[in-house]
Amino acid sequence: MFKMKSITVIIAIGLIGSMALFQECDSEQGKESEKPNFVWIISEDNSKHYMELFDPNGIATPNIEKMTEHGILFSRAFSNAPVCSVARSTLISSCYGPRTGAQFHRRSKLVPMPETIEMFPVYLRNAGYYTTNNSKQDYNYLKSEGTWDESSRKAHWSNRQPDQPFFHKESHPVSHESRLHFKQELMETYSPATDPTIVHLFPNHPDTDLFRFTGAYYRDKILAVDTIVGNVIKQLEEEGELENTFIFYFGDHGGVLPGSKGYAYETGLHVPLVVRIPENFRHLVSFKQGAESDGFVSFIDFGPTLLELAGVESPKGIDGKPFLGKAISKKQVDKQETTYGYADRFDEKYDLVRTVRRGHIKYMRNYQPFNFDALQNNYRYRCLAYQQWREMYQLGELNEVQSQFFEPRDAEELYDLDSDPYETKNLSNDPAYQEILAELRGELAAWVKGMPDLSFYPENMLRDQAFDNPVVFGQQHRDEIAELVDIADLSLHPFDEAREGINVALSSGDPMKVYWGLIVCSSFGQEAANFNETARVLCSHDNLLVRTRAAEFLGLTGVEDPAAVIIEALSQSVDGVEALLILNSLVLLMDGPHTYEFVLSNDDLAPEVVEDSQVLRRLEYIHSQMGQLKKL
Repeated sequence: MFKMKSITVIIAIGLIGSMALFQECDSEQGKESEKPNFVWIISEDNSKHYMELFDPNGIATPNIEKMTEHGILFSRAFSNAPVCSVARSTLISSCYGPRTGAQFHRRSKLVPMPETIEMFPVYLRNAGYYTTNNSKQDYNYLKSEGTWDESSRKAHWSNRQPDQPFFHKESHPVSHESRLHFKQELMETYSPATDPTIVHLFPNHPDTDLFRFTGAYYRDKILAVDTIVGNVIKQLEEEGELENTFIFYFGDHGGVLPGSKGYAYETGLHVPLVVRIPENFRHLVSFKQGAESDGFVSFIDFGPTLLELAGVESPKGIDGKPFLGKAISKKQVDKQETTYGYADRFDEKYDLVRTVRRGHIKYMRNYQPFNFDALQNNYRYRCLAYQQWREMYQLGELNEVQSQFFEPRDAEELYDLDSDPYETKNLSNDPAYQEILAELRGELAAWVKGMPDLSFYPENMLRDQAFDNPVVFGQQHRDEIAELVDIADLSLHPFDEAREGINVALSSGDPMKVYWGLIVCSSFGQEAANFNETARVLCSHDNLLVRTRAAEFLGLTGVEDPAAVIIEALSQSVDGVEALLILNSLVLLMDGPHTYEFVLSNDDLAPEVVEDSQVLRRLEYIHSQMGQLKKL
């Protein structure tokens, strides 16, 4: 009897164990069949430099720091562009802006998404997700049908069907650049949480009460961001969804102290990123809880990452790849050490900068190096610190590093970010760095040609000829774009080696090759003096932008007053975007070392030109400077 009872107990225990094992497996299969939620909390205009979690000179952000206990800190996350609409277009498309025509802030024309690609929330929605956006979009693309179930200031995951998975994105302007457009009186009535006397100043900023107050005041905005993050987490927890939801906190690009937002430096591109991993879906991620990754992740990668975690296949034709998923190890992500950046137009101010960072070395290519960083942008200069910075430069009160922002740049720059995190010492001429310089120069040129990069054509030409289908246009003109890149890169050679190539470009008869040949001449400055006569002839070219570039070259070198040619080109233009490009050169020459005087009336311009909002910004500034000249 004893033996029979023992056998019965053993069988019972075995059955119970089998049932438990079966239930455990069934539970795991249940988890596999369910889909996680996603929440993006985005703070506007702040780089990683203001949070102690990412930088020793930042402040404590306890709610964001707590996220790392249950997730992953990404110490090298990057927006590919340093301004809102271009960065957000990159995020929503997973594509590089200069390849798809989405690189201009504020765009002259919305462009379609590439033919084979939708905005990535569409794929989540097709997979059963409830998608909400609260509420900023600011895309340079025509919005795909079915991107959001709701996009408004009231959009929220709570409006979904019961048990429906959701992707919720919310953007918070509490840290936006506009918050620094305060008046002087605020310094007398407001006491920042951070003592201004101990605030960390960037080395390119002057040590003044205003800069210290601005830095301290902005850190208070970071504290407000942290409070918002804490509130969202609390709400998810109260609703029982916290451990079902991947929470991403990040900045939409860098900023916002002077010289960061709108510029392709690390303070404009390097953003904070923390991802909280929900307990119920930890099996979807191979990273250990509390991990830190120094692998490079960029905005092109964020969409594919959500699709991977949701079990949805990424579309072909995007530029990014996922950095989280069951099959993606930390070791794989940590090996990723390259990111690319781009800066084109910011409101009325044009530039053309491309960057590649590999590890701690950053290469920056300034295709129009004479366009100094401080070139007028009305919105930037609403900030008192910007105004003071410029006034101190004009009075000769800045040191060499602080003055760099107001002076022409080198055509290429190289920085060792370990020893020089704020990019103050250009190593491109240092013999010890010539090997890595050549490597990164080649890597960036291959990337620009490989996209191909549409910005080697002026924006008005792209709007008229390319923006109905930018990607197809780029492929059709791939070889021509590569030729323009090669012309532009003549500025990287000694002038004696570049001379023949410049001559071929200027005499080619192709307006775009001539256009870039003149830009190269301006990059060389006085060294290119033997092309002065050619430039004088080109001041009468049929193409108004070629005329402008010819006059710009002669003006920058002090050979001739460019005012008459540029004013005539403006008066003949009937295109607001073309006129905006001409006005960029005008302001450069007006504010540059030769301080040319331009007498310009709105009545001199075509109605189509004056209707352009960005042109009006330029005219407002030009007229204000003309008024100053009259006072003098």
